[in-house]
Amino acid sequence: MTDYPVSLAVEDFVPVALTAFGVAMLRHRHPLVLPAAVLVVSGGFAKATWKLIVALDGPDIQWMYHALFPLLATGFTLLVFALTRGRWRAALPVPLAAALAASAALSDTWPAMVWTIAAVTAVAVLLALDARRRGDPLAASLFALWLGGQYLLGPMAARAEQTIALQWVEQACNTVTQAAFAFAAWRLGRAADANKEKEEAVPA
Repeated sequence: MTDYPVSLAVEDFVPVALTAFGVAMLRHRHPLVLPAAVLVVSGGFAKATWKLIVALDGPDIQWMYHALFPLLATGFTLLVFALTRGRWRAALPVPLAAALAASAALSDTWPAMVWTIAAVTAVAVLLALDARRRGDPLAASLFALWLGGQYLLGPMAARAEQTIALQWVEQACNTVTQAAFAFAAWRLGRAADANKEKEEAVPA
């Protein structure tokens, strides 16, 4: 078990908070956004809490460590469902269930991680396209940056040997990309609120 410095463990809560803020900005999209946010944030919070406990010489609570990708996979699948329309979205539980079952059967997180990356890709593309439709190229670019960061993080997080240096690189990348996501989501939320105010101001 890696001997984590407390500073590294505490910093791991920063991207979790940024993710929570970003998803909260999307709450107007669909009622499922809220439970999706709870799942995504719970995954990050569980992993960060596990790391802090270990850094403080506490017990190695493995379920907290392994909860990350199953919770992320489920949460981002719900987000895809919430952001899309069409009958095809009813099939989303199938690959999710297959990924979670494979992870359980193999006692490895990589199947859930692969599906998480696929779901995150769909969410990023959907949000970037929405930003472009609203005439916000900056938000669209930030969602693309967020997606690029997730592609980097997945393989790094899946490495068996997690050195302290690699952990700092992972967390710095995660913090920057989640900040990009949070800012872009805030811009989308602000645009949606402005449109709603305009609609309400139009006399019937």
